[in-house]
Amino acid sequence: MAARFGLAVCVERVLRTRAAILAAAAFTSACALNPPAPPADAVPRQAFDAFSMSGRLSASDGKETASGRLDWAHRPDADRWTISGPFGQVAAQIDSGPDGAEVVLASGERQSAPQVVDLILILLPGASEAGLPPERLVAWVQAAPPDGAEVRTFDAQGRPARLIDKGWIVDYLGYRDETPEAMPRLVDISRGEFRLRLVVDRWEMESP
Repeated sequence: MAARFGLAVCVERVLRTRAAILAAAAFTSACALNPPAPPADAVPRQAFDAFSMSGRLSASDGKETASGRLDWAHRPDADRWTISGPFGQVAAQIDSGPDGAEVVLASGERQSAPQVVDLILILLPGASEAGLPPERLVAWVQAAPPDGAEVRTFDAQGRPARLIDKGWIVDYLGYRDETPEAMPRLVDISRGEFRLRLVVDRWEMESP
């Protein structure tokens, strides 16, 4: 009788443990499908249609790394990316507009493409394989979630801390100051082995 009682207790414990595991799994799945609601003090953020920024850029695909300075002037119908080396020498300049895009390399060589994405991707190691969407960068660098993106976490000021968009993870590791409307200073963008990090030294914004 004692042996049977002991066996029953063991079975009951196993069942309870299994039930607890299943409950925890269900809770985790529910959290994944239903991310936390934004806090009451979350700051609504809207992307500016025009801005200029400059900072330090690095990109890596886990095997190769490239770094330098980036000056980016964005307008609703045009962009200019100027990428410089560590000593200030211009390595490449990309201009894009309604009629396509062109890159001018330090050697003077010019390449054209129908879209700026085709030129940006060849300058960043691993960006092409990862499928980096340059058209989303305008919103990402401003911490202004584009349509379809999901803010997973917020910082103490109610600003986005982690953004998930089309399989990409965008982490905002620092802002320019502590005000709710401050622009990002340190942005980390990753997917798989590819990682793009931007440290912004200067922002100049224009009203949307």
